[in-house]
Amino acid sequence: MPQNKADIFTADRLLLFGATGDLAQRMLLPSLCALDADGLLHDDLRIVGTARSKKSDAEYRDFAREALEQHLPADRRGSMADFLNRLSYQPLDATTLEGFDELAERIGRSGDEDGNERGGGLAIFLSTAPSLFEPTIKGLRQSGLTDDNVRIGLEKPLGRDLASSKEINDAVASVFDESAIFRIDHYLGKETVQNLLALRFANIMFEPLWNAGHIDHVQITVAETVGLEGRGAFYDNAGALRDMVQNHMLQLLALVAMEPPGKFDATAIRDEKVKVLRALRQVEAGQTVTGQYTAGAIERQAVPGYDDELESESDTETFVALKAHVDNWRWKGVPFYMRTGKRLPERVTEIVVQFRCVPHSIFNGDSSPKAGTRLQPNRLVIGIQPEENIQLSLMAKMPGLDREGIRLRSVPLDIAMPDAFTGTHRRIAYERLLLDLIEGDQTLFVRRDEVEAQWEWVDAIRALWEAESVRPKNYTAGSWGPSAAIALAERDGVSWHE
Repeated sequence: MPQNKADIFTADRLLLFGATGDLAQRMLLPSLCALDADGLLHDDLRIVGTARSKKSDAEYRDFAREALEQHLPADRRGSMADFLNRLSYQPLDATTLEGFDELAERIGRSGDEDGNERGGGLAIFLSTAPSLFEPTIKGLRQSGLTDDNVRIGLEKPLGRDLASSKEINDAVASVFDESAIFRIDHYLGKETVQNLLALRFANIMFEPLWNAGHIDHVQITVAETVGLEGRGAFYDNAGALRDMVQNHMLQLLALVAMEPPGKFDATAIRDEKVKVLRALRQVEAGQTVTGQYTAGAIERQAVPGYDDELESESDTETFVALKAHVDNWRWKGVPFYMRTGKRLPERVTEIVVQFRCVPHSIFNGDSSPKAGTRLQPNRLVIGIQPEENIQLSLMAKMPGLDREGIRLRSVPLDIAMPDAFTGTHRRIAYERLLLDLIEGDQTLFVRRDEVEAQWEWVDAIRALWEAESVRPKNYTAGSWGPSAAIALAERDGVSWHE
């Protein structure tokens, strides 16, 4: 039976599955080392890595040192030797139950070297292939690593459709209470994503306008310049819709569209997000565009097409554009345009909130042909990556004596987050998420009902594609996707923000 997780504890042991993988090297170990350098990890926290590779503690520390030197700036490493001393390693083949007892013995119980109890607990981070989730859970349960004061973090993907997602969640829920399950979407750890909540709910000027009466449409773009990057087997089985839309983009949409929560805590915020996801209207024919990149050039460098990179023919989409609607009072009639793809011209993740035009312009009476009086609607652009910034465009009068009429121009007000908060580190998203996992704060993690609402909407799109025999349209690497994606917005009088 699941355990009761009413009491929040700070873990004094962190167990990393997949501790020699790419994510561990690029994100997890650098994030933990940076937290240690800032004094944010408890002095007694021990970190145990496990993976199939045969390594001793010393060999794993050498492995970690190389990863840190490659992926973490020197000024953020602190006393790297102190951090490395926190690390130990236990080889494990998670496909069998053998070895889990040795792992449990290596982790030990909460307490100091003399065996005195401290009242801490164990946090587990599962960064493995989804096929290993269920056998890993079985091994943890058999070895007693699912007792009280244990919580688990799950790295995406959580399934490839609603049915497989439920299967994974059922397996985890058979051992852990929902309050002990931390489903990770690393986008929620990004500073600007979190700042979206502050922008909306800490500034009185925005919330009264944040509705269908004042907003014309919303755009969400997640563009990548890279191709498969060695993830061919995974990506070809997933595609852009599963890889990006189902998790990252729907989470961004939910944060934009959610109602104000009663307070800033995990339950209130996630309650409001799931309401948005459940209010998503089912996508109809003509409201989606899929594409697959062919050979082209990125930053003047020739790159191969998807089939060439994959070394086989495939109908998997590497680009998808969607027109979505949230059917509730706040957003009635407001389209949400979403697009994501690989081998696009630039790497950018941004949210664009396009406001409506003023209802009446007092400047239209000037008949002078030289007067630049055409009004443009205000636009809020929230940049998430690679640059974290917020830009609000306002109409302003151009300098001059106005003898031929008042001239107006759209002027951007820019807030570059690193400039606005000088002296602060630009943190890796996983720093926040790992620290929250250790301390037990679920606010930036995804609840089961959110995941399943996302999959239900995405599965309906895939069913539509199958019923309509939709196949990806070709687009040249280095372009913004198929021309049909431009038409998807332009037939509503909307242009993608580029």
